[in-house]
Amino acid sequence: MTAPFPITEDPRWQAVITRDAAQDGAFVYGVKTTGVYCRCTCAARLPKAENVRFFETGAQAQAAGFRACKRCKPDQAGERARQAQMIAAACREIETAEIEPKLGDLAQQAGLSPFHFHRVFKAATGLTPKAYARAHRGGKMRAALKASGSVTEAIYEAGFNAPSRFYADTAGALGMSPRVFRNGGAAEVIRFAVGQSRLGALLVARSEKGVCAVFLGDDPDALVRDLQDSFPRAELIGGDAGFETTLARVAGVIEAPETPLDLPLDIRGTVFQQKVWAALQTIPAGTRVSYAELAERVGLPAAVRAVASACAANKIAVAIPCHRVVRMDGALSGYRWGVERKAVLLEAEQAE
Repeated sequence: MTAPFPITEDPRWQAVITRDAAQDGAFVYGVKTTGVYCRCTCAARLPKAENVRFFETGAQAQAAGFRACKRCKPDQAGERARQAQMIAAACREIETAEIEPKLGDLAQQAGLSPFHFHRVFKAATGLTPKAYARAHRGGKMRAALKASGSVTEAIYEAGFNAPSRFYADTAGALGMSPRVFRNGGAAEVIRFAVGQSRLGALLVARSEKGVCAVFLGDDPDALVRDLQDSFPRAELIGGDAGFETTLARVAGVIEAPETPLDLPLDIRGTVFQQKVWAALQTIPAGTRVSYAELAERVGLPAAVRAVASACAANKIAVAIPCHRVVRMDGALSGYRWGVERKAVLLEAEQAE
């Protein structure tokens, strides 16, 4: 029988000790001797570790028989929650407006000065209001390109008032030209190879820009189908003898995690996803971070679930090391290519 995880080794206990404001709202803790539950920022005297229980929500704590602390009021929206509601309202305003709202108008609706609103908005979303608006239009653009009769139609349907503005804001986020994106990658050449590694079947694909996919699995044919689904109209070239070297280099990183993958990457995703993936690339081999810690690193402590979703959307295994992200209690979960493979990668890194 596995021994219970010691509470003193749980990162949440450290958040309670330090009254970490960044973790306020991420969880609550109950104190068995008093029967109350608190925020991690509660100013009450620190309880003994053996008397503490952690809960994801106040509702779970109440269901377990704990009542809300009258000092920190964990059953009421705190400053962080109120701020999150305000930012969410601003995001909805940006997303539904036909014309990009002015900073002053957004700030006035939030009851803040433009300077303060700009700072709070960027701290919560990782983007300025203007950048958020552009990223949202880029998402609409991707959808419009797939549904519209032409690129020009899609530009205006996505809310851009001029083609030049669209190309300046969005072309880089698509990872290819708008016309190529609309055609499902048509005219784009992607070379790939399939082999075996310590983790099973391995597929590596590369565009003109760099490695655009590293897939892991049990069935090589399934990996190829996944690549075809990702680039439905691209010209896929497999079995190229010259490309076998690239495959071998990726397989080598799997075998020896301390070996850097010195290859250019063609990273495609939303602005938010790319922000998360860039943060992942700064995590050294042998190091593990929680989803909450990763959210902190990208400047979005409240976006833990969105960060987890970005990790799950990563198509370039190992090179973008989403396997180094674990749950707050240290448990492994949420790996696109299977928790077992995640465990093997982490164990190999720990052994180095």
